Parts: sequence; C-alpha cells; structure tokens
Amino acid sequence: MPDPISWEFAWPYFVAALVFGYLLGSIPFGLIFTRMAGLGDIRKIGSGNIGTTNVLRTGNKAVAAATLLGDGLKGTVAVLVAGSFYGQDMAVVAGLGAFLGHLFPVWLKFKGGKGVATYLGILLGLYWPMFLLAAAIWVAMAVVFRYSSMSALTMTLLTPILLFVAFQQAQFAELFLLLSVLLWLKHNENIGRLLKGQESKIGSTSKPAVETAPEPDNGGS
Repeated sequence: MPDPISWEFAWPYFVAALVFGYLLGSIPFGLIFTRMAGLGDIRKIGSGNIGTTNVLRTGNKAVAAATLLGDGLKGTVAVLVAGSFYGQDMAVVAGLGAFLGHLFPVWLKFKGGKGVATYLGILLGLYWPMFLLAAAIWVAMAVVFRYSSMSALTMTLLTPILLFVAFQQAQFAELFLLLSVLLWLKHNENIGRLLKGQESKIGSTSKPAVETAPEPDNGGS
C-alpha cells in the first residue's frame, strides 16, 4: 500500500506543482468555447455556471462536449505532466491545484464550475481503474434516477472509499476525499433541491436563451 501523502518534500517543488495545476485547472473552457462559437458569455446564460450542463443550455451539443472534454483533460494533463517529472507526490499536488483552479479561477473572480469533469479527469490521470468504476457508477445512477447531480454526488461519495478499501490506494483516497468534500460544498444548492424534490432531471427541457434570473444548475462540470 502506498504511503499517505507526505508534505515533507521540498517546498519550491510543492508550490510549483500546485501553481502549475491551478493554472491549468483555471482555464475556463466553457467560457472560451461558447465565445468562439459566437454564443455569447456563458455567465449570462441559464444558471451562469461555466460548466458543461450550462453550456448545453445554449443548444450547441458540440460545444458542450468540447467543454466536458476540456474540463476533464486539464486535470488529466496536470497530474500526468507533474508525475512524469517529479513522481506521484507531485502528481497528487498538481491534481489538487487543477481542481482548485477549476472551482475558483482567478480570471473569473474565483467563480468557476462544480468540478465533476475535472474530478474524473484527475482520477483518469492518477488511477485509471478507479476512473472506469467511477464512470460506471455515474452512468448507472444517471440511467436509474436521471439526476446528474445525484449521480455526481454518489460517485464522489464512493470514490475515496473504494480507493482505500478495494484498491488500497491510501494516498489517492486522501486526495479524493478532499476533492469530494469540495465538490459536495459546490453542490449545496443541488442537494437542497434534491431533498425538496425540485431538482431538474437529465433531458428536461430548458430554453437556451439568456435569462433574467438564473436557472438551477443540475450538477455540471
């Protein structure tokens, strides 16, 4: 079993890995792709979130797919690059940085996405067997209950547990426990709507036009 995260390595490398991950994670692909497609400012559409779910409200599925891929791969690239140069500890730190960058991008006044795609991207880069299992959990929950947010919350609840118990990956379990807590905090409004039975389901229709009041976001990236 790998040792738990060690914070005793050289501080310059620690800071470099964290900043590198943060800068990659803070790239707002949803905002960039919607503007490139001539769809306007995604922050003024639907819920105002920069993630895939809100991009889908523009009606452009290709741009939404590109956003999902970009938000996921920036986490994957962060951990693979850091890991290839400095090893697993640095990859873990870069993954944390990428997640924080997506949730709190400095370029957008720290108002980012909810982290689901980036969470999975980091998981793919660090430990692909758990990525496959996590993706299967998300799909199964989505098919049965048709709530994107419920699928994400269930997947992120089980991921650190399975990493520790089933795969005996203590270091990765520590990281994803922290990421899961942050993701759940970002989904606080979704949790409230789920408890009240007011959460929108996958495939529910919503107008892609600019809204005067924010629409609920059912758990995008």
